[in-house]
Amino acid sequence: MELEVLKTDGSKTGKKVTLNESVFSIEPNEHAIYLDVKQYLANQRQGTSKTKCKGEIMASTRKIKRQKGTGSARAGSLKSPLFRGGGNVFGPEPRDYRFKLNKKLKRLAKLSVLTQKAKEGNILVVENFNFENPKTKLYIDLMKSLNIFEKKSLLVLGELNKNVYLSSRNLSKVKVVNHSLLSTYDILNAQNLILTESSLEFLNSNLQEIK
Repeated sequence: MELEVLKTDGSKTGKKVTLNESVFSIEPNEHAIYLDVKQYLANQRQGTSKTKCKGEIMASTRKIKRQKGTGSARAGSLKSPLFRGGGNVFGPEPRDYRFKLNKKLKRLAKLSVLTQKAKEGNILVVENFNFENPKTKLYIDLMKSLNIFEKKSLLVLGELNKNVYLSSRNLSKVKVVNHSLLSTYDILNAQNLILTESSLEFLNSNLQEIK
């Protein structure tokens, strides 16, 4: 598959690039995508929720009423979960939600979503560019030139560019990442994937189909 390389003003440069078939034209694996997205979301969880159980409540241990003859259930402590201020029963405890996936499966998931984006025609390739100063207006003008201002977009850079990243940071529907930090979730979450020429070269040469 060939795509036109665009300038930052939305016009064509006259150059075309080829998408590697082993990267952008494989048989998508839905289960691999599911597992990779599940891992990504699990890794975002802090797992710090905590409630006090009966043994952690600071209260008097005095028996609050006699055992029998009151006409109500026996009660031995204010720490009981039955009373206001008592301990919680089976409450949440701090835990780590992270889990591991092997590299081949994660790569397969990434290839699968890249293939889906290519089939949908939602991949744009732009020439390598830079902003002289970090200004949000410059990034807005770029999105308008590419006719994707109202859509969720993910810009993948070939190398770290601080000015471009800072220019996009205040916009809610856009994200800018370096090619080394590209994730399955980010690709799937964006409506349009914007690749610079250098980032496309990296993807074409470093990602291969899993046999």
